[in-house]
Amino acid sequence: MPENKDFKRGSDTKNKILNVARTLFSQYGYKGASVRKIAAEVGIRESAIYNHYKNKEEIFLEVAKEIFSSPFSLSSEEIQELALRGKPFLHKFTMQYKMLTFDKKNENMFRLLMIELMQNKELREQFMSEFHDKNIKTLSEGFFIMMQNNLIRSSDPMMVAYEFISTLFYIRLQVTILKFDSNSTNHLATQFEKHVDFFWESIRV
Repeated sequence: MPENKDFKRGSDTKNKILNVARTLFSQYGYKGASVRKIAAEVGIRESAIYNHYKNKEEIFLEVAKEIFSSPFSLSSEEIQELALRGKPFLHKFTMQYKMLTFDKKNENMFRLLMIELMQNKELREQFMSEFHDKNIKTLSEGFFIMMQNNLIRSSDPMMVAYEFISTLFYIRLQVTILKFDSNSTNHLATQFEKHVDFFWESIRV
């Protein structure tokens, strides 16, 4: 079947809009990154943006979805296979979370999203569904498998998931706050691994 070149061009433009918008949002904030600026950086007319997105908020929410997305994108079968190994499940999740935390583009957008969360209801809903709910589901599913196989003590897997991810989120917030004032985050670089070690010792059989 021949490739639809118009569709491909449209997809390429849409991706370029998102990439440019991510950079401009992180540099100028939501208010400062106008549709005009985004279009100029992409190299298209401002009106052409609206062939892909209805307004700036829709672009912002699409970018936010990427930032909020779970660091773990695994099927139930993959979660089961990894969870049966116990601690490596927590380590892999944490290392992906750490990578997102220290990624400069991701970090700048995360800082902006923390500000905008208080002002945008749709963004708050997206945060809960794309970040909170998906991460808790993945972790609690893994913890449940571990409990079934007597790798960790029996408990409420969802509560264990809350306990595990809350520290990761707090470390990520610390990194964001320190970098905002150009302070060193070197002392936090190993906190992710230390958290995994401490947490595993507290729940393992």
